[in-house]
Amino acid sequence: MAEKLTEPGAGILLVTANVGSLFEDPENLQKPWIQEFCQTVKTHSPHFVALHCQEVGGKNYEASMMHVDSFIKDLLSSDAMSGFTRARVYLDKNYKSQEHFTALGSCFFIHDSLKNIQQFDFKAKKFKKVDGKVVDSDTLMTSTTLEKEKFPQHYFPDCKWSRKGFIRTRWALADCVFDLVNIHLFHDASNLVAWEKSPSVYSGTRQKALCYALDRISDQRYEKVPYFIFGDFNFRLDSKRVIESLCSAAAMQTVKADGTNEVDKLIFRESDNDHKVVLQLEKKLFNYINQDVFRENNGTRLLEFDKELSVFKDRLHELGISFPPSYPYSEDCSQSKQYMNTRCPSWCDRILMSTRAKDLLLKSESDEKSITYDHMGPNVCMGDHKPVYLHFRLTFGKHANKHKCCVVQ
Repeated sequence: MAEKLTEPGAGILLVTANVGSLFEDPENLQKPWIQEFCQTVKTHSPHFVALHCQEVGGKNYEASMMHVDSFIKDLLSSDAMSGFTRARVYLDKNYKSQEHFTALGSCFFIHDSLKNIQQFDFKAKKFKKVDGKVVDSDTLMTSTTLEKEKFPQHYFPDCKWSRKGFIRTRWALADCVFDLVNIHLFHDASNLVAWEKSPSVYSGTRQKALCYALDRISDQRYEKVPYFIFGDFNFRLDSKRVIESLCSAAAMQTVKADGTNEVDKLIFRESDNDHKVVLQLEKKLFNYINQDVFRENNGTRLLEFDKELSVFKDRLHELGISFPPSYPYSEDCSQSKQYMNTRCPSWCDRILMSTRAKDLLLKSESDEKSITYDHMGPNVCMGDHKPVYLHFRLTFGKHANKHKCCVVQ
């Protein structure tokens, strides 16, 4: 239950979650996922919850999209969400429209005690009152309360049916006006290609797409406001540099595919100790001898290889990371703390903010330590991604970004 509002302000919970695994194995994964999400809501007692989902319907969305509605229904009807009497749920489920399909889901839950909240209508260019619960999956292309874009196909031509894109919504909580942007960037298609140079070609593709999104949400069509952008950025550790560090005392063996000159795998062996294999690297295999390196001290010593955000240091900000890499966890319910041997563990799931959003957040918090940036379900299988969340409190009446919140009747 959300804490009672005793002063002008509100607890804000922002969550990003790649939920693709939940629809591949709904019987085993959806219930514990919802339980962990609800436990986080109970722990922090927010008044406004924004849940950004990626890969709604799963990787095999033609077969698994049917499970999405029951997932949302169970989430809305859970005990922890009973006090959230208003909701806006936007689900991009129309996979038959490949030129527009992003598989993104943006879900917003508003507690009954939060009275002064409005949502922006991008067509009318006015805010409107938020009443009741609305789940929209059929009319997203014509909805005026969000902007949805898929990244241009030429950004990632190797992936014909890429679902990557972003959704923006805008909210007004008293004198605090901000955008919330749900984003899904391109992945690393091959570990071998990612290893070839530093930074990798995939890093450059993500940089280009993120620049595109930031330029779109900051253009002249609408008044510029602070924004939080959170989703699956697919940021990876600098593969070449991290492997050089992990395998500094190992010799590399190159194995080529039969009858071709194409590299099929790389094998790193210790020069002594019976030439034990330290790392085997293939297109979709990253089999390192000791996964504990990604868990010890929450793997944060490896943050020195997490460099993709540095390009945006003047535009985007992030609170300090103290949790382990959010991807790729085992989808086996008996191995909730184990990483899959498919990719180098990385902090793919992030909550970032503009300079003005960071100022808005820090102005509200008298004690920065009361802000929580963490991951969910450390001891529970949540699929291949652990959700990441940011909880903070907005105190109204302290902000310079005051807007006239004109209500559309």
